[in-house]
Amino acid sequence: MYSMLRPLLFSMDPENAHTFSLSALHYVPKFCFKKVTPKPVEALGLQFPHVVGLAAGLDKNGEHLDALAKLGFSFIEVGTVTPRPQIGNPKPRLFRLPEAHAIINRMGFNNHGVDALVGHVKKSRYKGILGINIGKNKDTSLQHAADDYILCLGKVYQYASYVTINISSPNTPDLRQLQQKEYFANLLSQIQAEQIKLSDKFQRHVPLVVKVSPDEDSETLKQMTEVILQHGIEGIIATNTTCSRTGVSHVSHAEETGGLSGKPLWQLSTQCLRLLKQYVGDDVSLIGVGGIDNCDSAQAKLDAGASLIQVYTGLIYQGPGLVYELSKGLK
Repeated sequence: MYSMLRPLLFSMDPENAHTFSLSALHYVPKFCFKKVTPKPVEALGLQFPHVVGLAAGLDKNGEHLDALAKLGFSFIEVGTVTPRPQIGNPKPRLFRLPEAHAIINRMGFNNHGVDALVGHVKKSRYKGILGINIGKNKDTSLQHAADDYILCLGKVYQYASYVTINISSPNTPDLRQLQQKEYFANLLSQIQAEQIKLSDKFQRHVPLVVKVSPDEDSETLKQMTEVILQHGIEGIIATNTTCSRTGVSHVSHAEETGGLSGKPLWQLSTQCLRLLKQYVGDDVSLIGVGGIDNCDSAQAKLDAGASLIQVYTGLIYQGPGLVYELSKGLK
């Protein structure tokens, strides 16, 4: 069915197609999607039905949880959400690169704010594993970034299965500097202190996950993992989108500013994942994302050290059947 729908969707503006697809999904009966067979796996101290989850960015405001649950994801990550609503970067800001099975986006954390997301989550009937991805507002300085993350953590804590700290999007000015040594340790220290308070308040431990950039060198990644291990952070998502245009320089829209996702990201994100596994061993759960569009590309993430995987761009090109295909075909 998706192979017939895709030409229509790809004839639309990418952002309009995104909105239309999510809205339409609410009206598609669950029986239209193949039922995923459970293959349980433990990660982040949680029991997951299988390894295939949805990456953040598709449902920024948590408005479509019930619709997305029909696809059979093991877990769904919503966001990135910020303390205050923000409109993001000017349009156009989302571009397809069909020749490369890729997307470039410079959305810029467009979202309705953390209170709106919490409201949608509370109204949802979804009872599966929920990740909530948090970030800082564009106009919040790096020196006060921790305040934004702490505020969001406090708002989402009781509704999340895990919380992702997004410091690696290339579309918020200077955000990636938070991965650097002078900011990173202080940021995690403050967030962890808040996590401990919230754990006592709600009598429930919610794991923290850090989403990293694929564009950092091995020394920066090593320094980050040392801080992550020191603060007992339970997970790392490898990786966010890349600023590199390797392999797509000849493709239309490749010159657009923003983060590149999809098949061209696969090698870089998998290399980053493999390095992180060397640095953290079995002490931190790794979630592999970037360029997964079939069982081979997904299995390679697991072989490189991931306990779980996430899809997004592959879903745009392959359709919702990808979730079933991966869950069935992976070891």
